[in-house]
Amino acid sequence: MPVAKTFAISLLGLAGTLVEIEAEISSNLPSFVLVGLPDASLSEAKDRVRSAIQNSGLEMPARRVTVNLSPASVPKYGASFDLAIAMAILAANLKVSINPGQIFLGELGLDGLIRGVRGVLPALLAAKAAGCTRAFVPQVNFAEASLIDGIEVTGVEHLRQVAAIHGAEVRTDDVSFAQTFEVQTVLESMHQSGVDISDVVGQDSAVEALTVAAAGGHHMLMVGPPGAGKTMLAERLPTLLPDLELEAALETTAVHSISAATPEVRATSLIRRPPFESPHHSASVASLVGGGVGLPRPGLISLANHGVLFLDEAPEFMLPVLEALRQPLESGEVMINRSAGTARFPARFQLVMAANPCPCGRGFGRGAQCTCSYLQKHRYASKLSSPLLDRIDIRLPLLPVSSAEIALHRDSAVPRESSAELRAKVSQARAAAESRLIGTPWKLNAQVPGPYLRRQLKLGRAVTKELDRALERGLLSMRGYDRCVRLAWTIADLAGNQSPTVENICEALILRGGDNPLEAA
Repeated sequence: MPVAKTFAISLLGLAGTLVEIEAEISSNLPSFVLVGLPDASLSEAKDRVRSAIQNSGLEMPARRVTVNLSPASVPKYGASFDLAIAMAILAANLKVSINPGQIFLGELGLDGLIRGVRGVLPALLAAKAAGCTRAFVPQVNFAEASLIDGIEVTGVEHLRQVAAIHGAEVRTDDVSFAQTFEVQTVLESMHQSGVDISDVVGQDSAVEALTVAAAGGHHMLMVGPPGAGKTMLAERLPTLLPDLELEAALETTAVHSISAATPEVRATSLIRRPPFESPHHSASVASLVGGGVGLPRPGLISLANHGVLFLDEAPEFMLPVLEALRQPLESGEVMINRSAGTARFPARFQLVMAANPCPCGRGFGRGAQCTCSYLQKHRYASKLSSPLLDRIDIRLPLLPVSSAEIALHRDSAVPRESSAELRAKVSQARAAAESRLIGTPWKLNAQVPGPYLRRQLKLGRAVTKELDRALERGLLSMRGYDRCVRLAWTIADLAGNQSPTVENICEALILRGGDNPLEAA
């Protein structure tokens, strides 16, 4: 009997490999053999597929069935191959006819129902790149799959549907098809968090710093006593960021698609607003960076891709967790090495950290009565290492809000600018930076490397004299020097200047602050 073939996708990280599924029925004693480096959950597909075929009113061959997953050198994980295996067996048994260029994704229940799977979005991106033209996916994943242009997607909920489409004579009046979907509705969907920067009382300098951070994609550290508003400010930073472009939205949605959430969660719309992740300080390295046994999963820094990662009480995080952020902050991606291979996940997040000035939290501010010893303060401050702090562009001390600021906020006839108004300014500043960086791989000032700043965007010595003086006195490292220049370009973009002025450089130096604000406290 001829060999029948179908196709599925094996994912490792966001990278997908087209897997050819071959089925052969031979004249031997009844058995079901699955080869091609399947994992434990995929090996159990034999029983799921057999029961699903029989309970769908189709015929399971009473002979030896051999299914090969090729290439055999590529590890295969999970139950998303069930539907492709079942269709290959039915094609080998001459019950259906399968056209080339089709891909099948879905987990089968014993009754033939097709259940949702993770990673449909990156899988279809890989299938499209491999030349596939049509995909059959679980109905619960149909909204997610419809976001991919250039490939025809059919959402199905039962094996009988797929078999009927390919010529099998089975009853389909009790199941429905999901073949129409308003993709534009998904593209325009936005997460409304209900928070606004106008809620903040006082802290004018902090709001200005947040605007600079949003416009240039700069990392930020806020140091202040409890109740100063650090968390409140950080939660409102995403409201200042513009909507994600389609490419960034697809990448971020793809990461969420393969995360540990169930397939029914996170797979209903394109993520157009920058995500916000705020882990507890007890988080492990694996939960933050990613990992897991067997198939690597993305961590919180990847789920915050093109968004904000907020570390509240940053010195309370374990030192290995904080140090693990150093490489992703520079490269914008994280690589997770396992025996099965290396998974790459994007990690272009904007880091915001908040910290108290000392363990007791009363290191500075009105009425401060710190009870910490010098050794306690030093130990607390040393939890944020110099290499990590050197990657933070903005280091902002926050003082508690005064009663005068509260009264001004309450009685002022002119309210503070809203998030929408500041977001418009941020978008204009980003557009100016993108226009200046056209023809380069960078779009934000924070992404521009030092050599390009010094050669292509070089400033006169009269403009950088304060920076040069700080470098000579050892108050800045070379990396800090470059980061101040990036900040100055962002401040200039917000002000509408063609290039940074002396005032912009001085403001950048103020935002940059000292080497360790905790030590200064």
